[in-house]
Order: sequence, then C-alpha cells, then structure tokens
Amino acid sequence: MTDADLHVRDLHVARGGRPVLHGVSLEVPAGEITTLLGPNGAGKSTLVLAVGGVLPATEGSIRMGEVELQGQRPDRVRGAGVAVVPEGRRLLPNLTVRDNLEVATYNLDADEGRTGIERALEVFPELRDRSNARARALSGGQQQMVVLAQALAARPKVVVIDELSLGLAPVVVKRLMPVIEMMAADGTGVLLIEQFAHVALALANRAYVIEGGRIQYSGTAGELRDNPDIVKAAYLLGASGH
Repeated sequence: MTDADLHVRDLHVARGGRPVLHGVSLEVPAGEITTLLGPNGAGKSTLVLAVGGVLPATEGSIRMGEVELQGQRPDRVRGAGVAVVPEGRRLLPNLTVRDNLEVATYNLDADEGRTGIERALEVFPELRDRSNARARALSGGQQQMVVLAQALAARPKVVVIDELSLGLAPVVVKRLMPVIEMMAADGTGVLLIEQFAHVALALANRAYVIEGGRIQYSGTAGELRDNPDIVKAAYLLGASGH
C-alpha cells in the first residue's frame, strides 16, 4: 500500500434510510485506471458521494494509504488528495472558466495553484481562449473539459470521474479519453464510473461490476473484455429490478 492508493473496504451506505451499498470493496492503485461498471441504480453514484465525503457510511472504511477518509468533510477529503468529477458537470455557472479553475485550487498555495491551472490549460488549450467566458455559456463538451481541468489543476493523488461520457457526443468522448490516460501516466489513480462498458474498458487496467449495491465481479479489464456476458448479465439484472 502506498500513500497514493485508495482503498474502499466493506462499505455500507444508506440514502434516505434505505441501504444502497452492501459491503463494497475496491482498490484504486496510483498510476492506473480502475473502472466501475453497472446499470442505473446499482449504487455507482452513491459510492462517488461516499468517497467524496458527501454521504456518510454506516460501516466500512475509505483510506488513502493509511489515512482514514470515512467520516471526513468533503474539504478534508479534497485536501487528502481526492478530486471528484461529479455526474452532471456541476460548475459555478455564473463564474468564468478561469474562476472555476481557481476555485478548484483553493487548498493549494498560490504558486501551486498557478502551476496547476497552467497545466490544465496546456491539456485543454480550447479553454484558454474561453477563460473569460461564463461557465453557463459553454457547450456540454466544454463544460466537461472544465470539470476535468478542475481536477487536473487541483493536482490530486486520486481522481474519481462519475459518468464521463453522459450526454456527450462521441467526438467529445474521444477527445477526453487521452486526458484520462495522461492522468494515470502522470501517477494519478483514476476511478472511472461509467455506464458505457466499451468506453471504460478501452481505458482501464482493472474493472469492477456492481449490481444491487454489491460488487459482482473484480479483475482485469482485459478479462472483462474477453467475457462480455458478465457485464451483460449485471445490466440485465439491473433492468429487471432484481
């Protein structure tokens, strides 16, 4: 275990008094892309909220190396090196692109923040020309670039990306995929939560399948690519409500 590996152990989480996650365990090693697949309602976004410190767990552990994150506030989680890219491209719509990036670096010192923002704009040169535009004026694809740029600027140890491709044109998804690979190549652990298996498995080293709030498969992404019936069965179970 390194201090840049994320470990989720036997996590139980409820929402609105209803149990959603039932003993979920997974690992996100530094420098690798790990994907979590599953149908709608399987518990993927609940896991994201729990890792980000938004939802408390009733049991279990979330650790960054030896540091326990479960029960910590979201700002403490971010300070420990976990950046969450939530579903729905949640930006501050009335702020400019530049301001949104600066918000993401508030826990860094001034020099680190400037370096992080400059790095993000190097990766997304499209945003440099729109740095003074308000976030609400951007296209969906540009907004997704901004939220990924926020994660890059924050210089995290682990980034959790919830539904990268949701609502985006295939050409935009193709533009974003190399950025995910670059994050991992730079040593960042990536947890990619994705409904579209073909997108995630094209990127990932490791893969998990969740259904009904339980992990139904864990192994390499290659093994899962070679056994598509595993994913198909989980999605069919989710669709049937069992």
